[in-house]
Order: sequence, then C-alpha cells, then structure tokens
Amino acid sequence: MLRFLTAGESHGPALVVIVEGLPAGLPITVEAIGAELARRRLGYGRGPRMRFEQDHVSLLGGVRHGRTLGSPVAIEVANTEWPKWEQEMAAAPGAPTKVLTQPRPGHADLAGMQKYGFADARDVLERASARETAARVAAGALAKALLAELGVIVVSHIVALGSARSTSGLRPTPADLEQVDESSVRCFDPEAAEAMISEIKAAAKDGDSLGGVAEVLAYGVPVGLGSHVHWDRKLDGLIAQAVGSIQAVKGVEIGDAFAVASERGSVAHDAIGWDRADRRYVRESTRAGGIEGGISTGALIVVRAAMKPLATLNRPVLKTVDVVTKEETVSFKERTDVTAVPAMGVVAETMVALVLANEALRKFGGDSLAEVLRNQRAYLGAIEETPSVARPATES
Repeated sequence: MLRFLTAGESHGPALVVIVEGLPAGLPITVEAIGAELARRRLGYGRGPRMRFEQDHVSLLGGVRHGRTLGSPVAIEVANTEWPKWEQEMAAAPGAPTKVLTQPRPGHADLAGMQKYGFADARDVLERASARETAARVAAGALAKALLAELGVIVVSHIVALGSARSTSGLRPTPADLEQVDESSVRCFDPEAAEAMISEIKAAAKDGDSLGGVAEVLAYGVPVGLGSHVHWDRKLDGLIAQAVGSIQAVKGVEIGDAFAVASERGSVAHDAIGWDRADRRYVRESTRAGGIEGGISTGALIVVRAAMKPLATLNRPVLKTVDVVTKEETVSFKERTDVTAVPAMGVVAETMVALVLANEALRKFGGDSLAEVLRNQRAYLGAIEETPSVARPATES
C-alpha cells in the first residue's frame, strides 16, 4: 500500500519525505512537485516568509529519467532560510541562544513540553509547525499524478473565512482550478472572496488571526474504494483521520453531515437513478459526500475541513504562564500569518489524494502503472448493471 513518512523541522536545513508503494512507470518531475508546492504558498493574509520561500525540490531516489522505479521515492524540500538558523537549529551538541518559556495557547507548545520533558518550546514548535505540510504536499503531488492516470482529479476551494461565507453553492470542476488559484483567497465565489479579504484586513489591523473552512472535491472516483467490512478501512474514516491530522484543523465533514443530522431520513439521503445514456447508476445529490457504508459510490466525493484561527498573533494578548517562573504572562510571538486557510485547502487536497491513491492501489494493485491500469479497466468492465443475487444451495 501507499505509505509516506516526513522528517525535518520548520527552520532546519530541509524537509524530507519518503513515499513507498508507488508502481513503476509513473511519470514524475521536479517541476510538477514544485508547482504543487507553489500552490501551497498562495493566499491573502500569508506572512513574509511566503514571499521568498522557494521550496527547492530535489528527487533523491526512486525516480529515473522522469519515471518511478517501484522503489521508495525520496524527496527533499530545502529551507532557503537555513543560513539564518544554522546555529540555533544545529544538530551538533550545543545550546540555544534563546529559550522560549511562554507557551502559546492553542498550539502544541505546552503539551509537547510536558510530554517529552522539554524546557524550550522550540523543541516542540519546530516540528508542530505547519511548515511540515510542505513535505506532505510533495508526497501528494505523487498521489495526484497516480490518480490522474486513473481519471481522478482532486480540487479544493475556500467556502468560509472568518465570518465571511460563500452562499452561491458554486463548486469548481477540475477545469476551474486555475481560476480558484487566481483568487487571492482561493474562493470560487467572487462576492464571498471580497468579503473574506475585508475580514483579513480587519483582523490584520487588530493583530489578530482568522480560521475558516475549505471544501475538497474529488472527481472521477470509481465505485468500490474503501470497505464496509473493517472499521479501519472505511473510506470516510480514513479521509477524516488524514484531513484531521493537518495542523490547526479541528473538524472534518463528509458531505452534508452536520446539516442532515437535523433532518428526517426521508430527505437526508441521495436518491439513486439510472443513466441510460452512460449505463451507470447516479446520485441526485451529494449529501453523503460520495461515500456510503465506508465505500465510494462513484459520485462526487465532498470533504470539508475546518481550521481554527492560528495560535500565534501579531498582538501579544493570549494569556499564558511562564514554565520557569510560573508567573502569568503573554505567549511569545513567532513570525505568523493572519490566516493560512487558503493554503490549508491545498494541503487538504493532498491528504484526500493520498488516501484515495492508497485505496486505489489496494483495490487495483500492480507493480507497474500499466498493470494498475489494466486491473482498473478489468474491474470497471466487470461491474454489472444489477448486482447478482445470491441463490440458496440446492439439496442433493
């Protein structure tokens, strides 16, 4: 199956990700990975680091002449700021020049310090930082490349930022992704985008931060990914865990989960129809988000991720306690964004893509891309219009 592991700290020399399980023959380039990383840097309200961070990518293994070899793929994303942090973040024995002892509420600082016995919050925040998501996005670029070969495209857009919300109900298709990325808040609704920008400007003036909601849409997902058989193979559960692991994401919704929770069953489900032209089953709505019983239905997969406001503020007002003196104080300030919601949408795309790619490989299998595609074609060709009915065994 597809697995990945990231390593590295926010201000360390580089982030590294190893992706295992990709079939041989998948086209991969540094430029394609870099393009995905550039999308992660998008968004009005980002801090100055995004203006000079280039995310220099190196492929260290698993790819030869632009195609995967079937072995683990190793990717390095270099940190352009490393020369400024070489002394503070050195791996060699030594001591920091400054110790951070005023943990931030809402961040991993204090819990991590207590868990690992650290006296310096930097020992926690460097790994807890959302900078780690750059390595995930690099891995996700590989997953998206595989999904594209299978006819699956994953896109995202921002539907809420602060109190501003999109009310148009418009959803971008894969053809609209460039238009979404051209929006400074990655919102497909122009009126809502203007309201979001106004929210960011107001929060920035107050030295505050904003959260929001991203919607991820997966087009072309075939029926049958995931499973109803085991709790840990349910597709919606896998997606919820993956998206919920993103830094500052505190809620995940599949389809219209929270809205239908207050409705009656007679109106809460997606009616099933038969498309005679395409000879396939269709769903008339997306209330279930394209997943029923832990299995993809072949309909559009819809996932929403709710991100809380960032825990680091440009105005020091968050009450905390100094871990050394135990005196009341305010939390320390790291360089921060007013909001990272637009970028979070790209990271949420990544996590959904990684789950779908893994489940596609579980379903179709194969050591080479050609074998995976053959298996997919055979499976899709074998799906009957009406499931076979089990017949009782006849007595001899």
